[in-house]
Order: sequence, then structure tokens, then C-alpha cells
Amino acid sequence: MTTACHAAAESIVDDVYRVTDRRTTVSVERAVARLLGIDGVDRDDAPLPNVVVDHVARQGKLDRGIAFWLGAAMLRTGMTPQQLAEGIARGEVDLCAGAPTDGGEVDDLMAVRAAAAIADIAQARAERAQLIGTLQDPRDEPGPLVYVLTATGDVYEDVVHAKAVAQHGGGIVAVIRSTAQSLLDFVPYGPTTEGFGGTFATQANFKIMREAMDEWSKDHGRYIRLSSFCSGLCMPEIAVMGAIEGFDNMVNDALYGILYRDLNPVRTLIDQRFSRRINGLFGITINTGEDNYLRTADAIEAAPSVVASQFINYALARRAGLAPDQIAVGSAFEIDPRVENGLLLEWAHAQLTRELFPECPIKYMPPTRHMDGDLFRTQANDVLFNLITVATGQEIQTVGTPSEGIHTPHIHDRVLGLQASSYVSTFARDIGSELVPRPGGLIQTHAAKVLDEASRMLEGIRSTSLFTALEAGTFGDVTRTIEGGRGADGIVTLDEAYLNPFADIEVVSHV
Repeated sequence: MTTACHAAAESIVDDVYRVTDRRTTVSVERAVARLLGIDGVDRDDAPLPNVVVDHVARQGKLDRGIAFWLGAAMLRTGMTPQQLAEGIARGEVDLCAGAPTDGGEVDDLMAVRAAAAIADIAQARAERAQLIGTLQDPRDEPGPLVYVLTATGDVYEDVVHAKAVAQHGGGIVAVIRSTAQSLLDFVPYGPTTEGFGGTFATQANFKIMREAMDEWSKDHGRYIRLSSFCSGLCMPEIAVMGAIEGFDNMVNDALYGILYRDLNPVRTLIDQRFSRRINGLFGITINTGEDNYLRTADAIEAAPSVVASQFINYALARRAGLAPDQIAVGSAFEIDPRVENGLLLEWAHAQLTRELFPECPIKYMPPTRHMDGDLFRTQANDVLFNLITVATGQEIQTVGTPSEGIHTPHIHDRVLGLQASSYVSTFARDIGSELVPRPGGLIQTHAAKVLDEASRMLEGIRSTSLFTALEAGTFGDVTRTIEGGRGADGIVTLDEAYLNPFADIEVVSHV
């Protein structure tokens, strides 16, 4: 049945590509501009990648690709992409003026520039791999790789929190983005010290966090990974920024922005392809977001849709060029604590995900939906979550905190969560091999039922389309239409001579 599910997901992705092929988006083109070296802001603080792409889009010529117009102007003027961008911002350069009719020379120039840009990032990634090789790697420690969120709004305060996380055994630090940043069709510039529910994802903030955690890692002989949220209207740009600054993980789900930020489905599926292409080139592990469905739908009833989405997310990621060990499939512990034998059903869901994707580092999320401010019950629920994490061999474990549902966790809340995770990981280390689900018992029968329903769901989606399934509210009980959502005006149909020199380039040194 697993093989049939993968085949159905592949067919679903084929249909997605029939809709999204021969299209680009303004965010993909801005990502290309960033890869070619464009950064900074104009006198009005508008990011230069936006300034350049909007300049071409207003002339109705983005269908050739921003790389073509930059290359043509470079040949004509001898200027660099950054100089051209600054000239456009000052009103002194028209990128589309006097472009050659034969694009062969432009193609050759851009191929060289793209190869150089990729080589620079790949070299930095190779140096990072060498650094990791000199330090203790949390992936080699017993138990799951512990993933901890920080969310202060101030990047410098996030550094303080991240160091505390590292000191108490965390392995991955993820800086949550400021609320609704995914709705912005531009990336803020520079370090930021104000954000609601998180810190803005900017390249400067990425650099600050990376330098701080590298310093801590070298001082303490233990490597700390960094993660951010690669979603929203700037998904491809955030992937580029993360690659440049040496991030290790990215939350990068194909459907999250569609379902929970009401972004246009076609725009999002085009953007996820290029963003995952960049993540795949540089060995970045992505985390899918199926756990979100269980915050808007019942965890038991929605389990088949979670599994169906996992297969689709996996197929989309593989098609974009990610290796299986770079795809951290999402799963979550969200059954109502009052459900009889809910623990066994959670065990079934977690074990099923683990067995369906044996080559993937499953990312397991703690309970959040049913947290009501009762610190003691939350801690007890988190401990049970930790137990299932260990029992089912989940590789990446997001730490739950006692104050879930009350406020953004403080440092001491995260420390308590880390301590609880460490306690269970040690105290129940081999529980998964010692306590094997009984043949024909509740865990096995429930897992089989979920997989069977997921398989039928995938076949149903294959017979129609992913877009039809989204309109029907298949995932998370959220309904979205192919024409609706934010960002649809940023989709561009490609000219036959469209140029994106990064679309098919191979990485020089895969890390």
C-alpha cells in the first residue's frame, strides 16, 4: 500500500506541474536577483530586489526572467547587478532598454555568474561541514535531535535565548518569524528589535544568529543548528538568505501558506518548488508542516489527511531535488487528552509516519491545541509526548513547554522543557524495542485503518487534482480556491526564451 500511495502522490505532483510549469513569480525572480548579488534598500527603504523586479514587471517584460534583463544590461553597461540595482533605484538606469535580440550571449554570461554564485555558497557550506566535523554533533548523541523555538521579537534577545537553549542540551534553535511576516511581499532589511510573536526573518538577523551560535559552538565544542521559517510570499528569498548565511534547517511546507495564510495556491506551489531547489542544493533539511492541520481539525479524524499530505509534500520535495534525508516529514501529538487510549492512538500515528518514510528524519511536534494554561497538565502531556517520541524513534523533537497556551515561553520555560525531554530520553531509552505493539492490537489496527483511508484519499485526489482537494477542504478543514488568495497578481507566464540560470544548475559540493 505504501508503494501505491507514493505512486498516487507522484501523479498528483505531475498534475501540479502541468499547472505551474512555464510560470514564474515575482518572489522567484527576486530570489534570482539575490543570488546574483543584489541586496540593500533604496532611499525609501524598499528592498533592492523588489525595486529591480518591480521595474521590469511594470514594463510587462518579466516573462523573460530578471536574469535575462540583468545580463543584457551588464553586457551593455559593464555594471554589476548591484550597481544596476542602485542605478534603477536612483532613476538613472532602465534595465530593459536596448536589450539584444539574440539572447545567447546573455545566457552564457548568466551561466558563468550563476555557477560562481553557487560555488561561493557551496564553498561556505563545505567549510561549515568541516567545522561540524571538528565538534560534537548532537545528531550523534543518544535520543532525538532536540529542536527549540525562540520568539522574543528582538534578534539580540534571541541570541541570549539561543545560547541558553544550547547550554541545556538543545540541538536546533528555530527563530519564529514575526506574526504575519508571511503576508509581506518583501523581506525587511537589516537587524530588527521589534516583532510580535517572533523576530523578522532578515538576512542581517540570520547572520547575527549564525555568528553567535558558531561562536558558542566553537567555545563549547558542540555544534548548534539553526532553523527559520521558509514560507509565505517570500519563500524563495528566505531559502536563498538561509543558504547564504549557513542555516541548517528550514520549515518549508508546500501547503501551509495556502491553508493558513490564504496565499494563492498556484503562486505558493511555484514558490515552494524554487525554494526547495535552493534548500536541496545546499544540504538544508526542510521540515514539512502537517502538524498545523491538527490545530484546525480533530487529530483522530484528520489523521488520514495528514498522511496523504505527507506523501504529497514528500513527492513535491523529491521533484524539487531534495534527498530523502533532507525531508523532515511533519507529525504531531494533538489528540485531546481526554480521549480514552489516546496515548495508544498517538503511538499509532507516530509509528505509522516513522515506518512510511524510513529514510526521512521525522520532525515530531508537541501538544499545543488542547493546552489551557494548566501548567501541571501541560507538563504531564509533554512528558507523554516525549515518551512516544523515544518509543517511535523520531529524529527531530520540538520541545514542549509548561507555559504553552499562556504566553510566549521564557528562557526558564524552555529549560524545563529540555529537562523533561532529556529525562524521558534517558529513562525510557529502549522502550521502542522492548515494548512492541501487539499484532492485531489497537495500535496496529488503528495505523492500518489510517493508512487505508489515506490511500483512498490520495486516489481520490489523483482522479481530480490537488487544487480540487484544496477547494473541498481536504486538509485541516480549510477551503481554498485556485483563483483566490493573496499573491496571485505576482504570477508571470513565461516567454519561450525565459532565463533562470539557477533552475537546473548542479551544486559544486553537496554538503
